[in-house]
Amino acid sequence: METKHFKLTETTKVVNGITLFQIQALQDLPWHDVKKGDLGGWIEKEENLSGDAWVYGSAWVYGNAWVYGNARVYDNALVYGNALVSNNAQVSGNARVSGSAWVYGDTHVYGDTHVSGSGTIY
Repeated sequence: METKHFKLTETTKVVNGITLFQIQALQDLPWHDVKKGDLGGWIEKEENLSGDAWVYGSAWVYGNAWVYGNARVYDNALVYGNALVSNNAQVSGNARVSGSAWVYGDTHVYGDTHVSGSGTIY
């Protein structure tokens, strides 16, 4: 079983009827410049985040979306639906990754970009 590197805090927000929890680091994540105790972004459930991945600040991950590996989601980015963000991928700015889209490898999706449906960026 994988050891979690974060916990869901009691700080929540409800968006479109979905409760999102702010995350907090349980250990240092040097790859992401995150220290134990740092607060991160917002996820719906623990299954949204694994590996050494991290969600920062105002970013949201919800639904069946999964951010894993060394991926990072930050700024005002949203990852939702059945979307996957993995490996060293980054999603930032006002970017949206949704549907069954997959962003992976060393890719950076940013700005006002929307990757949706069955789109793949790698």
